[in-house]
Amino acid sequence: MSLAHVLEHHRVIVTVGSGGVGKTTTAAALAMHAAMQGRRTVCLTIDPARRLANSLGLDAMTTDEQDVSKEIFASFGLEPKGSLSAMMLDTKRTFDDLVARNASSDEARDRILHNRIYQYVSKSLAGTQEYMAMEKLYAVRKDPKWDTIVLDTPPTSNALDFLDAPERLVDAIDSQAMRWFIQAFEGAGRLSFGLLGKGAQLVAKALAKFTGGEFLEQVAEFVTGLNDLFGGFKERAAEVSAALRSPDVAFIVVTSPDPMAIHEAVVFSDRLEGAGMRRDGVVINAVRTLIAEPSATDAEVEAAARAALPPEIDAKDAVERMWRALDHERTQAIAHRIEADRLRMRIGEGTTFVEVPALETDVHDLGGLAQIARYLMTDADLQHREAARALAAEREPNAATGAAAGAGRGPQEGA
Repeated sequence: MSLAHVLEHHRVIVTVGSGGVGKTTTAAALAMHAAMQGRRTVCLTIDPARRLANSLGLDAMTTDEQDVSKEIFASFGLEPKGSLSAMMLDTKRTFDDLVARNASSDEARDRILHNRIYQYVSKSLAGTQEYMAMEKLYAVRKDPKWDTIVLDTPPTSNALDFLDAPERLVDAIDSQAMRWFIQAFEGAGRLSFGLLGKGAQLVAKALAKFTGGEFLEQVAEFVTGLNDLFGGFKERAAEVSAALRSPDVAFIVVTSPDPMAIHEAVVFSDRLEGAGMRRDGVVINAVRTLIAEPSATDAEVEAAARAALPPEIDAKDAVERMWRALDHERTQAIAHRIEADRLRMRIGEGTTFVEVPALETDVHDLGGLAQIARYLMTDADLQHREAARALAAEREPNAATGAAAGAGRGPQEGA
């Protein structure tokens, strides 16, 4: 089975994982493949690198959907049967839309949108981006013009930041501190310590000395405004949370063979399963391919190098450095194979695993994305069998030399 099966049977694909593992590139490649197969596809990214815009042939990612033109596809010999659009999340704009939709009146809406505390929260508060990514997904998902939606989530090492964002937003709005401010602000429409108990009055007055009364007034106004929206927020958060568990939503965990990234992928995978969300695929990016030991003898390699290199370059030294580079590459490949297999055993059956080999250059255009997509759509079981076969061959004794083929070759052997 490959990720083609996942794309075919799910309308929404969510890529998750820590930063720096190729998650955004994976999301774009999946979206491009869906478009090639005839689907009207949108790729929603979170704070993408400029390289992604270039890869899609766009000048820059914007908060409005942009179409990737047929001409750009054609320039790489590609002919999509569907369409591909891309857009970037604007956290504040998404939050503003949420406020406007749930406010009880225009006055209540404007009071929140112009509040200085809201201006900070909507842009910078931890967790806001994670929730707004889900809010944007919910809105785009309701648009019938999209056959496939691919969401590139914010990079995080803590799965709870992403998966529990709707519930945490409701808990924050409905907290004891929120109710305390509402009590102090209700009635006259301004902060009044007299409405609080004696203990709370002492706390409030102490806070006012440190922060200033105007700041507390802004906080109270903001909190009261959110309380006005609470019913709508709570209902919306519940809908967003339920949408993540819908049968048409698939999660793909993206990682690299680095041990720390593998550990985070396991944690994220376990959290998805525990939260009742689909764990349909795992992509391991930048896996080194095991290069076979050369069959030529050291003397033959050195003779070939001497014939090919300029006279001023020491062939013996060059060959020794080549052996060291080869040993390093082979060691990395074996380490990657071990980590990839460890991840497979830890997560278990029922999940599609796909490996993307390390490429010589970064992905910077549609041609590169098409190459990534081909690896993503390769039969995962076939990939694994071939990799396991190559590693097993390395462990078999070499009859000609009497040495283990996987042991490598030291530079002294080139002497």
